[in-house]
Amino acid sequence: MKLILRKDVENLGRAGDTVNVADGFGRNYLLPKKMAIIMTPANLKCLMQELNSKKGREERIQRENEEQARAIAAEPVIIKVAVGEGGKLFGSVTTADIEKGLSQRGVTVDKRKIVLEEPIKLAGTYTVAIKLHTGVTANLTVMVQAEDPQPEPEA
Repeated sequence: MKLILRKDVENLGRAGDTVNVADGFGRNYLLPKKMAIIMTPANLKCLMQELNSKKGREERIQRENEEQARAIAAEPVIIKVAVGEGGKLFGSVTTADIEKGLSQRGVTVDKRKIVLEEPIKLAGTYTVAIKLHTGVTANLTVMVQAEDPQPEPEA
């Protein structure tokens, strides 16, 4: 049975490939799971158009993510926190804090895409990776600074 693969199938081929498979495998597995379609010139043309449009969308998304990576890396995020002796923070700076700092700059990033090995617990400058898309990672400079102390009320 000649089929055109709609999706990548391990040990068989990639999407768009034309394959020869046993009738039972094609009828009972590939066709019901919509992993393949029967080989006809019309189906081949339709699938090629679908794959080309998908490729165009992926390229556009890749370009947009690269532009966003440049915007993220352009300037640092400054996070002001309460600091004790020796530059130790009361608490820590987490991915949620970094996301908030980016949103104040007008850049929207999901906090799950921010790669922080461990929470930041000391004041200073750090480089944090943000994984935007497959193969697109932005390096963000995060500056953790001491908050201005509140003036104590006079008696």
